[in-house]
Amino acid sequence: MKEFLQSIDTLTIKFTLIAVLLPLLAFVVNLVLPGKQNKLSGWISTLAILTGTICSAFVFARVWNGHQVHQSMDWFNIGSTKITAGILLNNLSVLMLLLVNLIALPVHLYSVAYMGHDEGLKRYFTYLSFFCFSMLALVVVDNLVLFYIFWELVGFSSYLLIGFWYTRDRAVFANKKAFIMNRIGDIGLLTAIIILFTQFHTFDLDSLFGAGGLISHSSLLNGLWIAPNTQVPVVWQYIAVAGIFLAVAAKSAQFPLHTWLPDAMEGPTSISALIHAATMVAAGVFLLGRVYPLFNQTELTILAIIGCFTAFMGATIALAQNDLKRILAYSTISQLGYMVIAMGVGGYASSLFHLATHAFFKCLLFLVAGIVIHQMAHIRDDNNLNIDPQNIQFMGGLRKKLPFTFITALIGGLALIGLPLTSGFLSKDGILIQAFQWADNKSLIFKLVPYTALLTTWLTAFYVVRMIVKVFFGDLRLIQLMPGLKVDIDDGHWLYKLPLALLAICCFFPLFSLNPLSFENSWLVAGFPQSISGTGLLPTILPLLLNIVSLLVIYFAFAIYSGKRTNPFPQSGALFNLACNEWYFDRIYDRLIIKPILLLSRACFWIDRRVIDGFIILFASAALACSKVAVFTDRYIIDGFINLLVRLVRGIGNFARRFQGGKVQYYLYSMLIAMLVIFILIFLGGFSH
Repeated sequence: MKEFLQSIDTLTIKFTLIAVLLPLLAFVVNLVLPGKQNKLSGWISTLAILTGTICSAFVFARVWNGHQVHQSMDWFNIGSTKITAGILLNNLSVLMLLLVNLIALPVHLYSVAYMGHDEGLKRYFTYLSFFCFSMLALVVVDNLVLFYIFWELVGFSSYLLIGFWYTRDRAVFANKKAFIMNRIGDIGLLTAIIILFTQFHTFDLDSLFGAGGLISHSSLLNGLWIAPNTQVPVVWQYIAVAGIFLAVAAKSAQFPLHTWLPDAMEGPTSISALIHAATMVAAGVFLLGRVYPLFNQTELTILAIIGCFTAFMGATIALAQNDLKRILAYSTISQLGYMVIAMGVGGYASSLFHLATHAFFKCLLFLVAGIVIHQMAHIRDDNNLNIDPQNIQFMGGLRKKLPFTFITALIGGLALIGLPLTSGFLSKDGILIQAFQWADNKSLIFKLVPYTALLTTWLTAFYVVRMIVKVFFGDLRLIQLMPGLKVDIDDGHWLYKLPLALLAICCFFPLFSLNPLSFENSWLVAGFPQSISGTGLLPTILPLLLNIVSLLVIYFAFAIYSGKRTNPFPQSGALFNLACNEWYFDRIYDRLIIKPILLLSRACFWIDRRVIDGFIILFASAALACSKVAVFTDRYIIDGFINLLVRLVRGIGNFARRFQGGKVQYYLYSMLIAMLVIFILIFLGGFSH
């Protein structure tokens, strides 16, 4: 029996490797394909993801609620420390493995049609395959070193995709902003990894965070963080947790590192769907799930408060935006806030449940937005207009022209609101119920968390209805502004419709629970531990109250934006401007961080150019002048004296040589002259006396 299980585990590992490595293979193949617009690249990437989805489904079936599969091998040694590399498959990793593939598959199908006429088609699918490989590897690796490598690769590949249209200044700005803000989080994660290794002497995720792992045997006591074999000041645990939070805040767009995500909309809409649904932004919540035992109750409370603030802030900003993709971007920030709230209040399973349900309806809404924007761009180009095809103020009445797209948008919107019979109802109600139970018997400030989350749900209902009514109901506002406009649009290719249909089906409750009214009956919730369970009257009363008010909000918002009643909310003033200007975070960061850094950089540049370079140039000039003096001295004084001496010696030698010609008469003359000279000298000497 043991040998049979080992063979099954080996097969499971092989299927996992196939699912992870197929996108890498597609990346390599697409890289060497000829041409910039090779349509074969799309089908190569899609086939890789389809095969990977089948393999991940097999892996999920083998591991879910079964025994954990963990295989590793020696990688390298640093001194006496042995570093291993391997695969860790448990409920969390196989859920993410399957989810990433299930979301990536419709996105790939959709992209074949959506990007079919783009000049960079091959480059798009090359980047996309590399992105999927990075994310899939991230969720199955078994140690922090590999985790960090693939965490960085996810960030790098998203940088390539966000800035895919690199000829657009806004796209270049957006991908640089995303890259820089994520590097801040990466520094936090790297710091945490170093601290954890120093404390526990291992990078292995299972050894650290698994059941009965080293983290569970550590404690904070008397100002010390005590591990089984060592102890350090407790401040290092705080720094490690802060580093993890920075990483989560950057990847999952939580306050204060959330501002990159709305700007990331400059990439293709299909990429926005993938990033916002189950890949990059989900990586932060996945990281929380991996290292969850590291957090103590105080740290989890801080996590819940930050998640609550982020959820509320994102919803309020979405209320006042007119860019269709930007509305959905802030909706993503808000929903990620719910996941962080759930982690903070002990709803570990509910957080991952909402991560899974949100992936489907948010991906659906982004793909719907892509079709709408694509068709509005057709109207713009056919009529030579100068409009923004993403601005919902120019839309309206599109349900008549795009009926299938409208139906799927309605399904996705209802799931995002969280109405009964949708998957969003199950996951969001679970979070709210557990948040209220967590706040029970706590002070008023803690009760603000569930009540703010409840208010955020109603704000979500309002902005979703506003978006859908402005896009699909009434009449096309462009025709009202410009009568006689040519409008020739439809739902498009079957490659648009099939992904939307698949995702819309996954927005209903049967995929997650046979009981449409109880989140605790979900197979997904049953697969993870929860410190809080829905008991008492709250699980009945809260959903009832929540949905009654949600229906009233939906009716109220529909009446306002369909024109049946005037809008009672002022379209000006401090609150409106606060939401419209995204709570001024970009301006605050620009004034308090970016401008001072640029000012400091300019000052450093001036010092470098004028002072340091000036000193170096002065020193170089002085050295050059000295070298010229040395050259002159060497050439004209030293060499001149030596040359003069040489010439003198040579002259004397030449003169003396004449007296050595071998003729006797020359020698007699020489002797005579010498004697005459001597006689004259003697005579002169005697005369002087």
